[in-house]
Amino acid sequence: MPADPGTTGVDLDAAVTFGPALAALNAARSVTILCHVQPDADTIGSGLALALVLHRRGIPVWVSFAEPAELPATMRTLPGVRHLVRPVDVPAEVDLLITVDCGSVGRLGALADRLAGARTTLVLDHHRSNTRFGAINVVDASAESTTSLVAGLLDAWQVAIDAEVAHCLYAGLVTDTGSFRWVRPGTHQLAERLLATGIDGAEITRSLMDTHPFDWLPMLSRVLGTARLESAVHGGVGLAYVFVRRGDVAGVRSEEVESVIDIVRTTAEAGVAAVFKESRTIDDRWTVSLRSRDSGPGVRDGVDVSEVATALGGGGHRYAAGYTTHGRLEDVVSALLTVLG
Repeated sequence: MPADPGTTGVDLDAAVTFGPALAALNAARSVTILCHVQPDADTIGSGLALALVLHRRGIPVWVSFAEPAELPATMRTLPGVRHLVRPVDVPAEVDLLITVDCGSVGRLGALADRLAGARTTLVLDHHRSNTRFGAINVVDASAESTTSLVAGLLDAWQVAIDAEVAHCLYAGLVTDTGSFRWVRPGTHQLAERLLATGIDGAEITRSLMDTHPFDWLPMLSRVLGTARLESAVHGGVGLAYVFVRRGDVAGVRSEEVESVIDIVRTTAEAGVAAVFKESRTIDDRWTVSLRSRDSGPGVRDGVDVSEVATALGGGGHRYAAGYTTHGRLEDVVSALLTVLG
């Protein structure tokens, strides 16, 4: 059923309104859509779904992300990829700049400078830690993915969701819910609605989540060999973590590296999991992925890793977050242990 054009979902204790966003979209004569660095299917799916709709309305639109240099291979079959441009080709000035799935300016990387040249900025996101850095902020922390938020926005805009748009939206929905392991009331209803357009949900899921090159296996062997367990962390909740060194990932795609956290998080003895990923190009820079469980022995409703990540310069969701930091590895690990307590 189409969403109410005024509100959808709940952003902590405040109603989320689409009104100002719709006004900005209707007034825009050119649009840039920025996805976050190291893009996943939620940010790219959100960006491309909006780009498809805007292009059909005759609005010039550009979609981009700052790094890496190329879109992960698993997402190259998403409809609308023709609207993706290199960072250098993103206009310096535009009527409307939209960020999708970005909790803070820092998640835009080198493209953060494009905010200053936009007449209006619109933030679309579902991260609890979002810093509301746009002129218009539509942030629904109850949404399971940013693509589900975009689906509500399109309903409010009275835009029909066809198979191409549904493909993009489903990509973000299935990945951010972990193949529907983490859902809320209405998640399966949205999935059914998207599937009813004729998209192949099984194939979309397989290509995004269940396909890896052979080099992924030896990479996993090296990385999992570094696994450590700190049982006393956070009052006995426990932390399991591994290191991904620069030499471990030669010839391995970024999406293969990002998948490591989903293996580490299965550790029964730890309520929190972390993966420390060394930058391929910048010395002493580490990207850290965090996950926590919402139940289990000693977990007590789960550790809010978005708070942990925010304290270390990042952000995210209650059970999935991350941050980027600099320094010697032992100091980076020590900092995380200190914040976790």
